[in-house]
Amino acid sequence: QVQLVESGGASVQVGGSLRLSCAASGYTLGPDYCMGWFRQAPGKEREGVASIARNGDTTYADSAKGRFTISADNTKNTLYLQMNSLKPEDTAIYYCAADRPYGCPTLRRTEWAYWGQGTQVTVSS
Repeated sequence: QVQLVESGGASVQVGGSLRLSCAASGYTLGPDYCMGWFRQAPGKEREGVASIARNGDTTYADSAKGRFTISADNTKNTLYLQMNSLKPEDTAIYYCAADRPYGCPTLRRTEWAYWGQGTQVTVSS
């Protein structure tokens, strides 16, 4: 049974930083892994933030470029999202996703096999 457990969400001030973690159990960050971070703000659709493939290729939403960094530690089976220079518009529930059969990295929301339960990030001014 695959479980993805996010952590690291918190309430921070504008300009602050957070590092989100997604610990995977039952899913190995092996030769073909594909993982991603998504977020959903109240009243909005879930959107892709960043994604990473096993070969190290990454992709970011325009809103995340230059501020967020996605990385993975396959020895710990853990995905990370380092978020710097946070803005109020980054406020959302952040979800990690794993195992997409093709087209990785991608910000598309569809065809991910596994999702975590989410962690809340709140940025206040």
